[in-house]
Parts: sequence; C-alpha cells; structure tokens
Amino acid sequence: MTPTDKAAQGTQTDAPARYLEDFQVGERWTSAPTVISEAEIIAFGLANDPQPMHTDPEAARHGPFGGLVASGWQIAALSMRLFVQAGGYGKTPVVGMGIDELRWRKAVRPGDTLTVEREVVAITPSAAGDKGTLHTRVDVRNQSGEVVMSLRTLGRVPARPR
Repeated sequence: MTPTDKAAQGTQTDAPARYLEDFQVGERWTSAPTVISEAEIIAFGLANDPQPMHTDPEAARHGPFGGLVASGWQIAALSMRLFVQAGGYGKTPVVGMGIDELRWRKAVRPGDTLTVEREVVAITPSAAGDKGTLHTRVDVRNQSGEVVMSLRTLGRVPARPR
C-alpha cells in the first residue's frame, strides 16, 4: 500500500515510527466511517461546551439548529483521535504547532456518520536538519459527502536520526 492510498488501519502502538522523510506532499489518509451518537454529543457538551444545543435535546429543539448538534470542538477532537488511533504518525510523537482556517461548515447531528480526510500539503525541513514542519489539510465529511468541518494543521515532526 502506498502512502497516497492509505486507509485507516492499525493503531498508534503497532504502526512503525514515521519521520519527516517518510511523509510525502500529496499523501492522503481517510478514516473509517464513525457514527456520532446522541450520548457522545451530550457527554462532550457537558464536559467541554455546556450550551443547551449540545447538552439538552428538548431545549435544542427550540435553539438555532432545531435540534441537538455536536460541538465543533468535539468534531475537531474526533478528527485528531481517528488519525492518531489509525497510526497516521506511527510511534513518532508530533508536536502540534497550530491550526489555521478552522471552519465549522455544517451542523453534525446524532446518528451522522463522519469520515476524516487528511492530505499533506507541505513539508518544510528545519535549517538544522533535525526536524521539520508538516502542513496538512483536513476535511470531515458526513454520510452525504458534505464537508462539516475543515482546517489546516501545522505540526513539528522529527527527522530520521543520523
């Protein structure tokens, strides 16, 4: 299997270490579909974004979305979890340096099936050669193929030891 057609498989613990040199611009990864439940939405909302639209189905019916919706922060965290669990970085810890252009484009509702797509768009080695930065574009799509969230990430990745 080539890096450009990797499907979500394996786990962080069984994937080999990946270094800066192992990534390629254009490399794509797609997660397995994941259904988001009402219970998950409410639990995340209560713990992290306690607004009625995320925590109370009855109150949410009268809110801006006409029903319960997931917090955008939950979808951002889910996108990271699925990638790490699938072994996208392997055993190599990547230090997050930032997120750009984070956009919540469509509400996520209980029962929606989400798929995360990640593409490497730029790789920049450091001047010292011991690390570099990895720029990715991330789209989360629902069961209809609609983008519900998009963002760009920047992470620091170690270079292969010499």
